[in-house]
Amino acid sequence: MRNVNDTADLPLFETPGLPEGRWVELPGRGVTFIRETEGPPGAATLLLLHGWTATSALNWFAAFGPLSERFHVVAMDHRGHGRGLRTWRRFTLEDCADDAAALLRELGTGTAIPVGYSMGGPVAQLIWRRHRELVDGLVLCCTAARFRDARGERAMQGVATGLSFAARATPPWMHRRVSERVLVSKYDTSPLGTWAREQARQHDLRAMIDAGHALGSFDSRDWVETIDVPTAVVATRFDTTVLTSRQVALAEAIPGARTWFVSGGHDVCAVDPDSFVPVLLEAATDVAVRAGKRVTQS
Repeated sequence: MRNVNDTADLPLFETPGLPEGRWVELPGRGVTFIRETEGPPGAATLLLLHGWTATSALNWFAAFGPLSERFHVVAMDHRGHGRGLRTWRRFTLEDCADDAAALLRELGTGTAIPVGYSMGGPVAQLIWRRHRELVDGLVLCCTAARFRDARGERAMQGVATGLSFAARATPPWMHRRVSERVLVSKYDTSPLGTWAREQARQHDLRAMIDAGHALGSFDSRDWVETIDVPTAVVATRFDTTVLTSRQVALAEAIPGARTWFVSGGHDVCAVDPDSFVPVLLEAATDVAVRAGKRVTQS
């Protein structure tokens, strides 16, 4: 493992409490990038899983400090995102779940509470399904059991597949140009937006396209009702990306799940963390207590 100085990644935007990152080798899988805070002695572990086209820094920069007062916090960049694992394998959510499980085993954390935001929600659900022995509970934020409407699904999957093929067939310099137009330009030039642009420039375009296809194809409705660990759903009231009704439906499908609401849209974690983080902390604490984990403040 080696530490990474993130000073160059923080232009004009201060992120107090954001821990320095480091590389971790996942045996047989590759090298990934994580951020970690120890928390109080004996604290339960939260594994933070970011959303599509985000990074661990962008998704969770405001949450590390408050969460680390009660928890051991680990966050990773998903494969192809930010500084996450690079591979020529097609991106799958199952591989992300297996990466996360491999990370927990490599760090020796024991069991953990996966906290999934948007795309991180399916990854968290899949960690439970594929590595049940590692999961104390789940916190699912701004996410759902299914992301795509039935109408137009086939056409959208065709577009995603075509874009993925194009990304594989074009030279790297073209990837950078497409990334600037599609991934980077969606952020404004405010201090937060400028920093987000720098984060987005680290992505692998091919993986982003594949990840969008994988997310659109995800559907856990056949098995989500078998989740048997304490679960919290943090739902955003004004979300036009993952409709609030779908977030609530996810909570209703999981036995014993409890729902917390945040007044914000899909990007509330970054643009209004003062609304999001206290609710996240309350939900995570509730799950940990129900899971029989000790929760103390540092």
